[in-house]
Amino acid sequence: MKKKLFSLVIPAFFALAAVVSCKKEKPLTSESNEVATAKEGAQYVVDTLNSRVEWKGYKILKSESTSHFGTIKFESGDVTVKDGKLESGKFVADMASLTSEDLKGDPGNLNKLNGHLKSKDFFDVEKFPTASFEITKVASSSEGDYNTLLDGNLTIKGITKPVQFRANVSVKNGVASIATEPKDVMREEFGITFKAPAANGVIKDEVTLQINVKALEKK
Repeated sequence: MKKKLFSLVIPAFFALAAVVSCKKEKPLTSESNEVATAKEGAQYVVDTLNSRVEWKGYKILKSESTSHFGTIKFESGDVTVKDGKLESGKFVADMASLTSEDLKGDPGNLNKLNGHLKSKDFFDVEKFPTASFEITKVASSSEGDYNTLLDGNLTIKGITKPVQFRANVSVKNGVASIATEPKDVMREEFGITFKAPAANGVIKDEVTLQINVKALEKK
């Protein structure tokens, strides 16, 4: 993979990663009558050391040779499980933890990229220190390799959009695991509109997110 630095954006979270059409319809909320999930059940707390959002951004062409990829850690989160099945959940991503993984061997460019992504050009982390995903509906799915559809609200830079992730969900021995399918979101839908100078190449609007959560049952 090329080491050449370019500016790009993920998006998230907490983004937290996994998403639907980010249309401008009114988002669902956990207080709305439209919400299909229940708060009743056993409470599980996100293991922040073993959970993360994985992101990938692209330049010019969506290909491995023109991309950066990395992670965002979770600040907090919880899920509700009833009768052995996921019912609801909310995950809060620590945007200050955003980092590129592909530039680990190039500290100079790594710091430049991380700093740019956290600046006002992109996520404005000083003003918006967290992003979040709140599950509002859980449905089983038999399509492909994923057993669950997760509808919810993705919030980045204070902008909330309804999104959907396909995911593998399991609840076993006091551990709830959620691993979403890599999914493209459009950064400009969340107010991230930075465009690099033409000489530096075009930054794609699509950012791929994947959410991986491990949550432990409260004792």
